[in-house]
Amino acid sequence: MVSPAAHSVRPALRRDGPLVLAHRAGNDLAALRAAEALGVDAIEADVRLFRGRLEVRHLKTVGPVRIYWDRWRLRGPGTLILDLDTLLGAAAPATRLMLDLKGFAPRLGRAVLTALDRHPDAQVTLCARRWRHLAAFEGRPNVRLVRSVGNRTQLRSVRRLLATRPLDGISIHRRLLTPALVTELRANVPLVLTWPVNTVETADLLAGWGVNGLISDRPHVLGVRAAA
Repeated sequence: MVSPAAHSVRPALRRDGPLVLAHRAGNDLAALRAAEALGVDAIEADVRLFRGRLEVRHLKTVGPVRIYWDRWRLRGPGTLILDLDTLLGAAAPATRLMLDLKGFAPRLGRAVLTALDRHPDAQVTLCARRWRHLAAFEGRPNVRLVRSVGNRTQLRSVRRLLATRPLDGISIHRRLLTPALVTELRANVPLVLTWPVNTVETADLLAGWGVNGLISDRPHVLGVRAAA
């Protein structure tokens, strides 16, 4: 969660250091405002297609039932869930959102594309673990597409993909990274993001390896370039 007083923390990263992204801060409007006040480079939000509605949440559902859960959290059918149109309308003009497309719904990518058409000025990056969700955006100007990599099987897949075509960006779990892998990826991909990065020590280590995007639950601890 982003602290409302985060702007008072001395920045830990150099002005020319990695981008800082607020993990899941777009899933809640209060957290969105706090992240905007902090001055992060982008705000991540999780987007799922549920019963024809683009819901902004990390919580999963129990099949078609409106019971929401995630590890140790359980919420009932009356839970208020933010929708994508509301988020896009609420974000400040200068705010860049990274929409992480979640779940298995085959129409998710196309539904998000339609929503973005209603908000032509929105600044967005699209990210997905299931890369087929990104197919609807191929060739669309001003939209960066990021392949998410959470395990070694997906890492092998992204290496095969890189052998055939350039990619805008990769978001890769921190446990998979080594200095050699970061060097390999940066030679072929302009943006290499990683998560979770919640301490200054981890941020400095990864920045030294060449990672140029840090996804954090605690961006106020890392500091941001805009506050320097």
